[in-house]
Amino acid sequence: MNAPHFRTPSGKLRARGAGIPFTGKPGRWNAITDVQGVEVGYCTLIKGEGPLVVGKGPVRTGVTAVFAHGRANANAAAFAGHFSMSGNGEMTGMAFVEERGRFDGPITITNTHSCGLTRDVTAQWLFSQLDASAKLDQPFWLPVAAETYDGALSDINGHHIKPEHVLAAFDDARSGPIEEGSVGGGTGMRCYEFKGGSGTASRLVDYAGRQWTVGAFVQSNFGKRHLLHIAGIPIGAEIPIDAPLVSDAENGSIIVIVATDAPMLPHQLKRIARRASYGIARSGGIASNESGDLFLAFSTANQAVVEQHEGLLAIEALAEEPMSRFYEATIEAVDEAILNSLFANETMVGRDGRIVPHIPIPRIQAILRRHGRLLEIP
Repeated sequence: MNAPHFRTPSGKLRARGAGIPFTGKPGRWNAITDVQGVEVGYCTLIKGEGPLVVGKGPVRTGVTAVFAHGRANANAAAFAGHFSMSGNGEMTGMAFVEERGRFDGPITITNTHSCGLTRDVTAQWLFSQLDASAKLDQPFWLPVAAETYDGALSDINGHHIKPEHVLAAFDDARSGPIEEGSVGGGTGMRCYEFKGGSGTASRLVDYAGRQWTVGAFVQSNFGKRHLLHIAGIPIGAEIPIDAPLVSDAENGSIIVIVATDAPMLPHQLKRIARRASYGIARSGGIASNESGDLFLAFSTANQAVVEQHEGLLAIEALAEEPMSRFYEATIEAVDEAILNSLFANETMVGRDGRIVPHIPIPRIQAILRRHGRLLEIP
């Protein structure tokens, strides 16, 4: 039994630990950090309770940072591709990714009204790490920053995320098993009208005598309850909402970051990013009218080549034939990451006493058992 597959570092139950069946073979930690070099850090802000007072709280928010090549190599570039399934949201730097097929520096994920701040702080921090005049390609940065809306639970208009919180997420960056649920940018998020947030998973792909890793990280804040499917079973239809909605459930989004150590070119990574849509659809996501479903895929391979500014490039890249294997791995990892964001979580009370419940694990287990779809974990 691989303990990190079943519980988070703090002991929260992951979907696999609850007996949810999945296809594919996960990596050592079943996380995006299974891709060598990738590190994830969080800063979580939870304070106050009661009626909303803009500028004071209550606060249920945070920042997530994803480093493609680790914090020690923060400025390192990576080939990348992006896809917008539903554009009612923001992911900065995508014009540059489209133009150059790469990005530099850490990715930040936060709430809607802090996205610009995390982007700017990232640029300032990168300048402090490496003088812009030393950059060979261009003397500036265009950081990737993404967001989903946590205003149903948090004082989003109070702008509680400050530069020090972004830096704290950078300082927290690590490899290995990582926390999930109401942490980092996912702190105030909802998913299928249950408590959602941060989730991750990975898959291994064998090809050409080598083993490659695909890892996914999600910030889940989307979905109507009745659409939720788990292991192919329409779970949401059997768990109706028995309390007034916090707010319109469509006012949500999902950010997906897919990482791989497989040597892919930008056009291949764009194709990988598109497949995140299928992973979301497995659990019932429909990219609703008010949803921002924005995806970025990157490869940690060819790092030196990505940063080479002159001369001829010697690039290792996958041929087209194996791409379907990586599509399958991406879809499986995204699906499991979303469910992990639900299972490794807890009920949250936010602004104005609004309650978003934790997904009822025993009830879901009973439904899946009835359908012969539950794995009994010893």
